[in-house]
Amino acid sequence: METIKKHIRNFLKRHHGLRILVRKYYGNYKENKYVRRTRGLELDDKLVLFETFMGRQYGCNPKAIYERMLKDPRFDDYRLVWTFIDPGKADQFEALGRAEVVKMKSKEYFDVCAQAKYIITNSNLDNRIAKREGQVFLQTWHGTPLKRLRCDIRAEQGNANNTLEEIKMRNDIDVVRYDYFLSPSAFCTDKFISAFNLKELGKEDILIETGYPRNDLLFSFDEAYASKVREEIGIPEGKKVILYAPTFRDNKHDGSGYVYDTHLDFDKLRERLGDEYVVLFRAHYFIANQFDFEKYEGFVYDVSGHDDITPLYTITDLLITDYSSVFFDFANLGRPMLFYMYDLDEYADDIRGFYMDIGELPGPIVREEEKLADEIHALMNGPFERDDKYIRFNEKYNYLDDANASRRVIDILFEE
Repeated sequence: METIKKHIRNFLKRHHGLRILVRKYYGNYKENKYVRRTRGLELDDKLVLFETFMGRQYGCNPKAIYERMLKDPRFDDYRLVWTFIDPGKADQFEALGRAEVVKMKSKEYFDVCAQAKYIITNSNLDNRIAKREGQVFLQTWHGTPLKRLRCDIRAEQGNANNTLEEIKMRNDIDVVRYDYFLSPSAFCTDKFISAFNLKELGKEDILIETGYPRNDLLFSFDEAYASKVREEIGIPEGKKVILYAPTFRDNKHDGSGYVYDTHLDFDKLRERLGDEYVVLFRAHYFIANQFDFEKYEGFVYDVSGHDDITPLYTITDLLITDYSSVFFDFANLGRPMLFYMYDLDEYADDIRGFYMDIGELPGPIVREEEKLADEIHALMNGPFERDDKYIRFNEKYNYLDDANASRRVIDILFEE
């Protein structure tokens, strides 16, 4: 059966027009089926469903909102539900506490979707979930964008899975359901309006500028917390920590998922850096291929399986990324970062393009691998001090982040 499905997907990938028709009518069929199956279920005013990256993770803004609600007596009698593709993974998260767990796209999941007064997600919500009268949907999203999103993507072919027409069609189906959309800054508000087609859909007023709940931790953690994170990963005392967190490439797809090449010779990097450093490698959740770092044991730690990247920031001495939004959040800590953009011209011109002048980035841009170790040494030798550019960056993009964004979101969502 899976082989047949794969052949169908590959066929539709080559025939865009037919794929659009199939997606449209199949989507309508699924939505109608959902409506018929859940018609008799009553809305529960004290039921909240949380979802991160379409059931892949326990993290990001929904996690921060959930954990703040656990501490708030107003929600002691609320039914709080999390959904995962693999419900068994919930056993590893002590912080899930009293939450119920349902399997993504199961009958129980769709029943909860129909009954929940509140649905909180940070990514696409299943298109078949028709919004019922009285429901409140919160889209938290998952980052300040450097790269263009959704309806702002200019690449002629869209991406590996969707034409520009399909991107807009799927966006509009998704967005019309939302009542609130989190924004961490005025910059994001402006970009989200165009990227998510909010003006054309008459949804500009759903944006609320609160800061990002997931960054509350960056203003409240202590050394004991950071030490626990280091211990869980197994990082020896005294080692300096480099977090390498690249994003995916829209044009690198093998039919089963996005693929990525690290474009790093870890042998040479270890030789240049010596025993003073360890590297935490965290692939984007879209990346399907696996990485074998066994030969670099003690130097490279694959932390791609860590659902929430925010705790990793607390132990990171230097961040290396490319076009991922992680650097916006990390900048709240005022620590050094650099941007390894080996394919900058291609990414800027042919893949995504940017919302901001990359001259604003609060760290050096490295385009050649052989210069990476030199830049690391330059940033890490001696105490690091934020320059004026770094300070201006935080004043423009992170001015709302503090330890209380999750509280502000909860007050808006539930008090109104």
